[in-house]
Amino acid sequence: MKCTAIVLAAGSGRRMGGNVKKQYLEMNGFPVIYYALKAFQESFVDEIIMVVSPGDEEYCGREIVSRYGFDKVRRIVPGGKERYNSVYAGIMASEGADYIFIHDGARAFVTEDILERCLESVQKNRACVAAVKAKDTIKLEDGSGFVKETLNRNLLWTIQTPQVFEAALIRDCYERLLASEALLLAKGIAITDDTMAVETFSDVKIHLVEGSYDNIKITTPEDMVVGEAILRKR
Repeated sequence: MKCTAIVLAAGSGRRMGGNVKKQYLEMNGFPVIYYALKAFQESFVDEIIMVVSPGDEEYCGREIVSRYGFDKVRRIVPGGKERYNSVYAGIMASEGADYIFIHDGARAFVTEDILERCLESVQKNRACVAAVKAKDTIKLEDGSGFVKETLNRNLLWTIQTPQVFEAALIRDCYERLLASEALLLAKGIAITDDTMAVETFSDVKIHLVEGSYDNIKITTPEDMVVGEAILRKR
Protein backbone atom coordinates (compact mmCIF):
# COMPACT_ATOMS: atom_id res chain seq x y z
CA MET A 1 0.00 0.00 0.00
CA LYS A 2 1.37 3.38 -1.01
CA CYS A 3 0.15 6.67 0.44
CA THR A 4 0.98 9.97 -1.22
CA ALA A 5 0.40 13.39 0.32
CA ILE A 6 -0.18 16.38 -1.93
CA VAL A 7 0.63 19.51 0.09
CA LEU A 8 -0.72 22.68 -1.48
CA ALA A 9 1.45 25.77 -1.03
CA ALA A 10 0.56 27.81 -4.10
CA GLY A 11 -1.63 30.44 -2.44
CA SER A 12 -0.88 34.13 -2.73
CA GLY A 13 -1.89 34.98 0.84
CA ARG A 14 -3.57 38.27 -0.10
CA ARG A 15 -5.57 38.38 3.15
CA MET A 16 -2.36 38.15 5.16
CA GLY A 17 -0.94 41.38 3.71
CA GLY A 18 2.76 42.13 3.31
CA ASN A 19 5.20 40.90 0.69
CA VAL A 20 5.89 37.41 2.04
CA LYS A 21 3.47 34.61 1.13
CA LYS A 22 1.70 33.21 4.17
CA GLN A 23 3.17 29.72 3.78
CA TYR A 24 6.69 31.17 4.17
CA LEU A 25 5.97 33.45 7.13
CA GLU A 26 7.67 32.37 10.32
CA MET A 27 5.56 31.08 13.18
CA ASN A 28 7.52 30.27 16.33
CA GLY A 29 10.75 30.24 14.35
CA PHE A 30 9.69 28.07 11.40
CA PRO A 31 7.80 28.75 8.15
CA VAL A 32 4.08 27.95 8.31
CA ILE A 33 4.50 25.25 5.64
CA TYR A 34 7.15 23.51 7.78
CA TYR A 35 4.61 22.21 10.27
CA ALA A 36 2.37 20.43 7.76
CA LEU A 37 5.36 18.92 5.97
CA LYS A 38 6.79 17.76 9.31
CA ALA A 39 3.53 15.98 10.18
CA PHE A 40 3.56 14.03 6.91
CA GLN A 41 7.32 13.44 7.07
CA GLU A 42 6.96 11.76 10.47
CA SER A 43 3.85 9.77 9.51
CA PHE A 44 3.18 6.54 7.60
CA VAL A 45 2.88 8.51 4.34
CA ASP A 46 5.37 7.24 1.76
CA GLU A 47 5.92 10.36 -0.31
CA ILE A 48 5.03 14.04 -0.43
CA ILE A 49 4.40 16.15 -3.50
CA MET A 50 4.54 19.90 -2.94
CA VAL A 51 2.51 22.16 -5.21
CA VAL A 52 3.87 25.71 -5.13
CA SER A 53 3.44 28.99 -6.94
CA PRO A 54 5.13 28.95 -10.36
CA GLY A 55 8.68 30.19 -9.86
CA ASP A 56 8.91 29.09 -6.22
CA GLU A 57 10.15 25.56 -6.97
CA GLU A 58 13.84 26.27 -6.46
CA TYR A 59 13.25 28.35 -3.34
CA CYS A 60 11.12 25.64 -1.73
CA GLY A 61 13.60 22.95 -2.63
CA ARG A 62 16.48 24.87 -1.09
CA GLU A 63 14.93 26.78 1.83
CA ILE A 64 12.24 24.33 2.92
CA VAL A 65 12.88 20.78 1.75
CA SER A 66 16.69 20.67 1.96
CA ARG A 67 17.04 22.97 4.96
CA TYR A 68 14.71 20.90 7.14
CA GLY A 69 15.54 17.48 5.75
CA PHE A 70 12.12 16.59 4.33
CA ASP A 71 13.36 13.63 2.31
CA LYS A 72 9.85 12.33 1.67
CA VAL A 73 9.26 15.30 -0.64
CA ARG A 74 9.87 13.63 -3.98
CA ARG A 75 8.60 16.31 -6.33
CA ILE A 76 7.90 20.04 -6.26
CA VAL A 77 5.54 21.12 -9.03
CA PRO A 78 4.01 24.46 -10.04
CA GLY A 79 0.36 25.07 -9.29
CA GLY A 80 -2.33 26.54 -11.50
CA LYS A 81 -4.80 29.39 -11.58
CA GLU A 82 -7.41 27.82 -9.29
CA ARG A 83 -7.07 25.43 -6.38
CA TYR A 84 -8.40 22.54 -8.43
CA ASN A 85 -5.75 23.19 -11.11
CA SER A 86 -3.08 22.93 -8.42
CA VAL A 87 -4.56 19.74 -7.01
CA TYR A 88 -4.65 18.19 -10.47
CA ALA A 89 -0.99 19.10 -10.99
CA GLY A 90 -0.20 17.22 -7.79
CA ILE A 91 -2.30 14.23 -8.82
CA MET A 92 -0.56 14.06 -12.19
CA ALA A 93 2.83 14.12 -10.44
CA SER A 94 1.94 11.13 -8.27
CA GLU A 95 2.85 7.65 -9.43
CA GLY A 96 1.69 4.31 -8.11
CA ALA A 97 -0.26 5.67 -5.15
CA ASP A 98 -3.12 3.67 -3.69
CA TYR A 99 -4.38 6.56 -1.56
CA ILE A 100 -3.89 10.30 -1.96
CA PHE A 101 -4.02 12.74 0.96
CA ILE A 102 -4.71 16.30 -0.22
CA HIS A 103 -3.76 18.91 2.37
CA ASP A 104 -3.62 22.70 2.53
CA GLY A 105 -0.10 23.68 3.55
CA ALA A 106 -1.55 26.56 5.56
CA ARG A 107 -3.16 24.03 7.93
CA ALA A 108 -0.14 23.74 10.16
CA PHE A 109 -1.66 21.64 12.92
CA VAL A 110 -2.64 18.35 11.32
CA THR A 111 -1.69 15.47 13.61
CA GLU A 112 -0.73 11.82 13.39
CA ASP A 113 -4.06 10.91 15.00
CA ILE A 114 -6.01 12.70 12.27
CA LEU A 115 -3.95 11.03 9.56
CA GLU A 116 -4.47 7.60 11.12
CA ARG A 117 -8.24 8.12 11.34
CA CYS A 118 -8.33 9.25 7.71
CA LEU A 119 -6.36 6.22 6.54
CA GLU A 120 -8.68 3.85 8.39
CA SER A 121 -11.71 5.57 6.87
CA VAL A 122 -10.51 5.76 3.26
CA GLN A 123 -9.69 2.05 3.28
CA LYS A 124 -13.32 1.34 4.16
CA ASN A 125 -15.15 4.16 2.39
CA ARG A 126 -12.95 5.16 -0.60
CA ALA A 127 -13.25 8.88 0.25
CA CYS A 128 -13.14 10.86 3.48
CA VAL A 129 -12.42 14.27 4.91
CA ALA A 130 -11.27 15.64 8.26
CA ALA A 131 -13.97 17.82 9.77
CA VAL A 132 -15.35 19.16 13.05
CA LYS A 133 -18.88 19.73 14.26
CA ALA A 134 -20.10 23.30 13.78
CA LYS A 135 -20.09 25.25 17.03
CA ASP A 136 -22.20 28.19 15.89
CA THR A 137 -25.83 28.39 14.86
CA ILE A 138 -25.96 28.61 11.06
CA LYS A 139 -28.73 30.44 9.22
CA LEU A 140 -29.54 30.20 5.53
CA GLU A 141 -30.12 33.50 3.73
CA ASP A 142 -33.04 33.95 1.35
CA GLY A 143 -30.92 35.85 -1.19
CA SER A 144 -32.06 39.31 -0.15
CA GLY A 145 -30.39 39.67 3.23
CA PHE A 146 -33.03 37.97 5.38
CA VAL A 147 -33.04 34.64 7.15
CA LYS A 148 -34.76 31.87 5.23
CA GLU A 149 -34.27 29.14 7.82
CA THR A 150 -32.09 28.03 10.70
CA LEU A 151 -30.16 24.86 9.92
CA ASN A 152 -29.87 21.96 12.33
CA ARG A 153 -26.49 22.49 13.94
CA ASN A 154 -26.24 18.84 14.93
CA LEU A 155 -25.92 17.91 11.26
CA LEU A 156 -23.44 20.63 10.26
CA TRP A 157 -19.70 20.10 9.94
CA THR A 158 -16.83 22.47 9.18
CA ILE A 159 -14.63 20.88 6.54
CA GLN A 160 -10.85 20.78 6.92
CA THR A 161 -8.00 18.93 5.28
CA PRO A 162 -6.62 16.38 4.67
CA GLN A 163 -9.18 15.11 2.21
CA VAL A 164 -8.30 11.54 1.33
CA PHE A 165 -9.27 9.34 -1.61
CA GLU A 166 -8.54 6.20 -3.51
CA ALA A 167 -6.03 7.41 -6.07
CA ALA A 168 -7.95 6.10 -9.09
CA LEU A 169 -11.17 7.72 -7.86
CA ILE A 170 -9.79 11.22 -7.32
CA ARG A 171 -7.80 11.11 -10.56
CA ASP A 172 -10.93 10.18 -12.53
CA CYS A 173 -13.05 12.86 -10.85
CA TYR A 174 -10.47 15.55 -11.51
CA GLU A 175 -10.12 14.53 -15.14
CA ARG A 176 -13.91 14.86 -15.46
CA LEU A 177 -13.77 18.20 -13.66
CA LEU A 178 -11.15 19.64 -15.99
CA ALA A 179 -13.05 18.37 -19.02
CA SER A 180 -16.21 20.09 -17.72
CA GLU A 181 -14.55 23.26 -16.44
CA ALA A 182 -16.02 25.65 -19.02
CA LEU A 183 -19.55 24.28 -18.56
CA LEU A 184 -19.33 24.52 -14.77
CA LEU A 185 -18.09 28.10 -14.94
CA ALA A 186 -20.91 29.01 -17.34
CA LYS A 187 -23.41 27.62 -14.83
CA GLY A 188 -21.77 29.50 -11.97
CA ILE A 189 -20.75 26.27 -10.22
CA ALA A 190 -17.53 26.62 -8.23
CA ILE A 191 -15.70 23.48 -7.11
CA THR A 192 -14.22 24.72 -3.85
CA ASP A 193 -12.71 21.53 -2.45
CA ASP A 194 -11.77 18.00 -3.42
CA THR A 195 -14.77 16.31 -1.85
CA MET A 196 -17.03 18.45 -4.03
CA ALA A 197 -15.28 17.10 -7.11
CA VAL A 198 -16.06 13.55 -5.96
CA GLU A 199 -19.64 14.50 -5.06
CA THR A 200 -20.14 16.05 -8.51
CA PHE A 201 -18.50 13.42 -10.69
CA SER A 202 -19.13 10.13 -8.87
CA ASP A 203 -21.68 8.42 -6.66
CA VAL A 204 -19.17 7.77 -3.87
CA LYS A 205 -20.24 9.16 -0.50
CA ILE A 206 -17.73 11.13 1.56
CA HIS A 207 -17.15 9.90 5.09
CA LEU A 208 -16.66 12.57 7.77
CA VAL A 209 -13.64 11.90 9.98
CA GLU A 210 -13.05 13.63 13.30
CA GLY A 211 -10.51 16.40 12.81
CA SER A 212 -9.48 18.95 15.43
CA TYR A 213 -10.55 22.47 16.34
CA ASP A 214 -6.81 23.24 16.45
CA ASN A 215 -6.49 22.26 12.77
CA ILE A 216 -7.04 25.84 11.63
CA LYS A 217 -6.00 27.36 8.33
CA ILE A 218 -3.53 30.22 8.64
CA THR A 219 -5.10 32.97 6.52
CA THR A 220 -4.94 36.28 8.42
CA PRO A 221 -2.51 37.93 10.87
CA GLU A 222 -4.93 36.99 13.67
CA ASP A 223 -4.56 33.34 12.70
CA MET A 224 -0.80 33.63 13.23
CA VAL A 225 -1.40 34.73 16.82
CA VAL A 226 -3.77 31.81 17.39
CA GLY A 227 -1.32 29.44 15.72
CA GLU A 228 1.53 30.51 17.97
CA ALA A 229 -0.71 29.91 20.98
CA ILE A 230 -1.52 26.39 19.73
CA LEU A 231 2.18 25.66 19.33
CA ARG A 232 2.92 26.86 22.85
CA LYS A 233 0.41 24.47 24.40
CA ARG A 234 1.77 21.43 22.55
